[in-house]
Amino acid sequence: MTATEIRPARSVQQHQFIGLTAAFGIGMLFAIQSRLNGELGQVLGDGVPAALISFGSGLVVLLAGCAVIPPIRRSVGRVWRTIRTPADGGGLLRWWQCIGGLAGAFLVAIQSITVSVIGVAVFIVAVVAGQAVSSLVVDRLGFGPAGRQAYTPLRIVGAVLATAAVVLAVSDRLHHPSGLLLALLPALGGVFTAVQQAINGRVAQTASGDASGAIAAGVINFLVGFAALLVVFFVDLLVRGTPNSLPSNPWLYLGGMCGVIFISAAAAVVRIVGVFVLGLGTIAGQLIGSLFIDLFVPASDQEVTLPVVAGTLLALVAVIVAALPNLRKSA
Repeated sequence: MTATEIRPARSVQQHQFIGLTAAFGIGMLFAIQSRLNGELGQVLGDGVPAALISFGSGLVVLLAGCAVIPPIRRSVGRVWRTIRTPADGGGLLRWWQCIGGLAGAFLVAIQSITVSVIGVAVFIVAVVAGQAVSSLVVDRLGFGPAGRQAYTPLRIVGAVLATAAVVLAVSDRLHHPSGLLLALLPALGGVFTAVQQAINGRVAQTASGDASGAIAAGVINFLVGFAALLVVFFVDLLVRGTPNSLPSNPWLYLGGMCGVIFISAAAAVVRIVGVFVLGLGTIAGQLIGSLFIDLFVPASDQEVTLPVVAGTLLALVAVIVAALPNLRKSA
C-alpha cells in the first residue's frame, strides 16, 4: 500500500523534472536560432533575406503538418471561420489578433542583423529586458488569454532589474554609439514579443484547447510573418540590391526549424509545468545558452566581458523576481 502511494508521487516529480528540462531546452533552441540566423545574415551580407529564409523554411514544415494532420487543419479552419463571422464565434477573436507574426518577423530580422555584431549574449539579455517590461503592460491591459493581471511590487521590481541588466551588459560599449543602438533593437523586439505571445495565446485558445491549437497559431504566425518579410525583402532588393550567394553550410538553414520546435514543444510542456514556469525555464535556457555560445562558438570578435556575464545573471534574477507572485499562486 505504501509502495502504491509512493509511485504516483514519484511519477509526478519525474514529469515536472522532464517538463522543466524541456522548457530549458526551448530557451536553448532560441539562443541557437539567434546564432544560426545571425551567421546566415552575415554570410548573405543582409539580414532581411536571412530572416525570410528562416521564416520560409519554418512555414513549409508547418504547412506540411497542416496538410497531413487533420486536427491541425481543423484548428486553422476554426480560426478562419471565427474571424470571418465574429458573431458566431462569440466575438472571441478579431483579425488584428492574428498578426503576431509581424513581431516574430521583426525579431528574426533583428537576430540576423545584430547578433554578428553584438553577440548572442547581449542580444538575449536585451530581448529579455524588453519582454519583461512590456509584459507588465500587456498583462495589465488583458491582451492575453488569462485576462487582466494587476501590477505587483515584485513584478515591477523585476522589470526594473531587467532594464538595469541591459544597461549593465552594454556598459562597456557605451562609448560605441552604434553598438548601443544595436542593443536597443533586440530590446524593442522583446517588447513586441510580449504582445505577440499574448495575441497568439488568444489564437490558440480559439483554435483548440490541445496541442493542435498551438500549432495552428504557429501556422498563422508564420504565414503573417513570412508575408511581411516578403514585402520587406522586395523593398530591400530595390534599395540594397541582391544579397550574396547562398551558403553551402546546411546548418545555417535550421533557424526556421528551431521556431517550429518552439511551438510544438511549448504546447506539450505547458500542460505539465504551467505557463509561468514554462516561461521562466525558457528564459533561463536563453540566457545560459547564449553565454555558452558566445564563449565556445562566438559569432563576432566581441569577447564575453564581466559586464555581459553580470548583466545576464541580473536579468535571470529579474525574471525570477517578476515570476514569484504567479509561482506562489500556482503552488
